[in-house]
Amino acid sequence: QVQLVESGGGLVQAGGSLRLSCAASGRTFSSYRMGWFRQAPGNEREFVAAISRSGGSTYYADSVKGRFTISRDNAKNTVYLQMNSLKPEDTAVYYCAGSDALLYSSGSLSYDYWGQGTQVTVSS
Repeated sequence: QVQLVESGGGLVQAGGSLRLSCAASGRTFSSYRMGWFRQAPGNEREFVAAISRSGGSTYYADSVKGRFTISRDNAKNTVYLQMNSLKPEDTAVYYCAGSDALLYSSGSLSYDYWGQGTQVTVSS
């Protein structure tokens, strides 16, 4: 089984930056795709970014493209989300997730493993 633990959330002013980390354990990290999702109060969970097993391919939601960067270090069993130029509308609980799917998907149902989430709050 796979365990995922996020860290790095917090309170930041608009225009600031944060880097989220997600440490994985329980299975060979490079054997599954990784993604980040977020959920704001009253909203459904939404896709933020995803990365292939090798890290060679990345995918982003339009709302974060150009501001957020997903990366992974398979030697450290960790995936990252670098968030720059943060906006108040980025405020949410951010979740990392792992997928055994062969192909990329932005749908949460395609992800098999989930972390507990980390709160990101962006003040205006």
